[in-house]
Amino acid sequence: MSAAQVPVSQTGQPTPFNIFRIIQGYQQSYILKAAVELDVFTTIATGKHTAAEIAGQTGAAERGIRVLCDALTVMGLLTKSSNRYSLTPDTSFFLDSRSPGYMGQALNFLLHPMLVGAFQNFAEPVRLGGAPEKQSSLGADDPVWEDFAKGMAPLMVPAAQAIAQHLKASLGKQSAAKILDIAAGHGQFGITVAQQLPQAQIYAVDWANVLKIAHENAVKHSLGERHHSIPGSAFEVEYGTGYDAALITNFVHHFDPETNEQLLRKVHAALRTGGEAVILEFVPNDDRVSPPIPALFSTSMLSNTPSGDAYTFKELSQMCRNAGFTGEKLVSLDPMPEALVIARKEG
Repeated sequence: MSAAQVPVSQTGQPTPFNIFRIIQGYQQSYILKAAVELDVFTTIATGKHTAAEIAGQTGAAERGIRVLCDALTVMGLLTKSSNRYSLTPDTSFFLDSRSPGYMGQALNFLLHPMLVGAFQNFAEPVRLGGAPEKQSSLGADDPVWEDFAKGMAPLMVPAAQAIAQHLKASLGKQSAAKILDIAAGHGQFGITVAQQLPQAQIYAVDWANVLKIAHENAVKHSLGERHHSIPGSAFEVEYGTGYDAALITNFVHHFDPETNEQLLRKVHAALRTGGEAVILEFVPNDDRVSPPIPALFSTSMLSNTPSGDAYTFKELSQMCRNAGFTGEKLVSLDPMPEALVIARKEG
């Protein structure tokens, strides 16, 4: 094989390939967004495979669809044989709008102008050590969290099932459990727990506009009578007491350790003796550069919060201990990028 035939990255010479790939990475996000907006994946799933067929179904120009689908093929989201496009197993499950795992609506949150815009001047939060308060995504009743609640639930199903299975085993025959769901969002976590524990009562904490969506989702699953709303800030509202478990999902990463310890002390007081805090987070290794997704998540927190971070298990354990918890353990959810940290309130 001649040098010209060897992939550039394997020649041993300096190459700008990886730099160009990173610079152009944003293009792939919006290529995918366009395909979702045009419902290309669902159209292919219904039996339209050529550019002409897809264009006819979606109302887009045939040339535009051809370029779009070729790009999606290069990105690994479609396969192409002759002039026919087909879904991959991943896109069939996650991007066909008829699938229970459909995550197309998640793009409204993940590519929200506020979140994307924060990265366009990433040097500023790097200089400051966090996002300016005016740029933070933590405002009360911020509509961005409605986009989160409406779009992110399908992505959370595997983690929700893992949490529900853990609590089912941990609580044993105590099916009439009292569960606190902090920053409930879409409600998927509490709803899944309620499905696994048929008499469990879920008490969901979040902004009122978000809880409306969570409760609607609970009603859709015939769980409305067991899903209770506690609207307001998780740091300010009264939780009540006697909870068997508290779900703290995708929330701790928004705040500094001292603020998290304040929250965890409040949760500790709300739990019964023997109750558990179940924390879902992106947990990087101690080196902070692996695994890639949890490690990179810290940039999202730097760009969008004044003091949030992706915390290691050692750091999360220390926060739990400082708040009065014991027996912290890390539960991998591989191949999912997040992990559970479980801590207990002892007598």
